[in-house]
Amino acid sequence: MEFRFISADDAAFFADFYQRNAEHLDRWEPLRDNGFHSAEAWLRRLQACAIEFAEGKSVHFVCFNPMEMDIVAICSLTNIVRGPFMACNMGYAVSKRYQGKGLMKKLCDHVIDYAFSELQLNRIMANYMPCNQRSAALLRRLGFVEEGLARKYLKINGSWEDHVLTSLVNPNCR
Repeated sequence: MEFRFISADDAAFFADFYQRNAEHLDRWEPLRDNGFHSAEAWLRRLQACAIEFAEGKSVHFVCFNPMEMDIVAICSLTNIVRGPFMACNMGYAVSKRYQGKGLMKKLCDHVIDYAFSELQLNRIMANYMPCNQRSAALLRRLGFVEEGLARKYLKINGSWEDHVLTSLVNPNCR
């Protein structure tokens, strides 16, 4: 397994990841229009991600299995804010095929290390729906601390869903 930044060359891999995992991920995702996960749509989004990366606004990683030529998991740092805040949001998803093997935690550990050491961020925020116990357990293992509950926080799969708000603070940030 390799951890690396995404690239526009990954468009077909992202399309395949989301098509193979539609049933697995749909309950945690917003409703999407037909064609949202096509390779062409992913190419456009990955090109936009490259611009955001160059501007310091987001960073996206994949755990890639070169033997199977597929994406195992994804993890993104978005809404990166500098100045007195020095924080971002973290989102992630793992392929159903690789769930429960510890690879999502390894990728998140890699991304957290990047956020704190390379980006020098003070705070990473990650949120999950209260019914998503796998996500809650992952964030606890990563050291995230619950900070509250946001009612009707995001419209997921057609319904406004509450989310548990968590954060991880950089122990080396002054």
